[in-house]
Amino acid sequence: MTPMQESDHAAEAAPARSRPPRRPALPPVDKHFRPLRKRVHLACFLGFVILPFTNLMRVDIPRQRFFFAGFELWINEFGILFFATMLLMFLVAAMAIVYGRIYCSYACPQMIFSEASQAVERWVRGRLRKLFPKWPGGSRETAAKVVFYAILLLASVFLAFVFTAYFVDPKDLASRLLRLDVVSAGGITGASVTLLTFLDFAFVRQKFCTTVCPYGYIQGMLQDPHTLLVVYQDPDQACIECKKCVTVCEMGIDIRKGPYQIECVHCGDCIDACEDVLRKVGHEGLIRYAYGEHGGQASKAREPLLQRLGFRDGKRFAILLVLLFYVSGLGAALSMRRPVLVQIAPDRSVLFENLPDGRIGNRIRIKLANRSSKPVTVRLWTEGLPGAELDLPANPVSLDPGAVFDRTVLLKVRPWSGAEEVNPLRILAQTSSQAQPEVEALNFILPAKGSSP
Repeated sequence: MTPMQESDHAAEAAPARSRPPRRPALPPVDKHFRPLRKRVHLACFLGFVILPFTNLMRVDIPRQRFFFAGFELWINEFGILFFATMLLMFLVAAMAIVYGRIYCSYACPQMIFSEASQAVERWVRGRLRKLFPKWPGGSRETAAKVVFYAILLLASVFLAFVFTAYFVDPKDLASRLLRLDVVSAGGITGASVTLLTFLDFAFVRQKFCTTVCPYGYIQGMLQDPHTLLVVYQDPDQACIECKKCVTVCEMGIDIRKGPYQIECVHCGDCIDACEDVLRKVGHEGLIRYAYGEHGGQASKAREPLLQRLGFRDGKRFAILLVLLFYVSGLGAALSMRRPVLVQIAPDRSVLFENLPDGRIGNRIRIKLANRSSKPVTVRLWTEGLPGAELDLPANPVSLDPGAVFDRTVLLKVRPWSGAEEVNPLRILAQTSSQAQPEVEALNFILPAKGSSP
């Protein structure tokens, strides 16, 4: 007898598992995961729509600006961009390690809009069935597809506009949309994203999660014995084979086959379904969230708070410390950021110049950049050199939002009694948006004593 035949024979010989006895119905659970998940979906959708119009997080590619938490950052502000990028990347990885694929089911735009498109399609079919009950089934199905695709097309235009607004100024993008611009880079991008969005949510949907998206596969490498999972426990009372957990699953899987199926996004719909059915016959549900396949239940009140939040070993606390490091680094970088950049440095390509009026000049490179959203003025003056004059076209210098003043000017001074060849001085820059001036210390070079002018 082959191993396969032996397995089949053993399965046939095994006694059939009896169904659990019917008991008085249990009260319904205090909370269901699906309503909570839909509320999170709504919050994520509102955040997705609002963020680019409030400049809380947006990359303006044409202007080479990055908007984050109300700050208008320049692309060359490496420190802030580094900490922001690393924080977001590590946060996604940390969520995968501690809470499994909760991001996929609760916050992933692909999942949110895929489920929304399915809900709209079901709603359209239901409405047409009620409004036109006498129509032939084929005609009603065709009409349902036409109405659904029309709604999806309008939604795709809106979603593509919002997505593109993360990279192009929304006002400029709106004017291009009204002109049906498909020639410029912004217009081509918007049209391409509209087409991809329509095809995705009309035909691909959750198939994207199991065929294209790498996150599910990466999750398999990141998870460990303490990662949050949706598990099917098999106690003495058996499953009653109602198949409700399979029916409600948006991914079309049977959670009873194991918690490590690549299609499972840990949404918790099967938990709600199992609880609803089994509690009617007096039993608790057989599916639950747990930290690890054989770990403790995530909602046990007797566990310490940190364990219930997922911090069950030293690895989790190390992850928390790294997250705090990136958050602190980002906060420090933002707090030290100057809205008006002032850079003053000597130009030593020529040490000094003898000017026609008898004064000596040193070349000074001055760079002023207004990185705020309001016009500012910058007044410059010197300390430590008697009678020194900066040869500026205007003082104070006016800067519009985003404007840059970058020029090499002469610092002129007439030799004075007691002057040395190298004379320390300070150049101060007072911006209209700051209380304290910025100070740059440098040296003024004079000809060596006894040298001919």
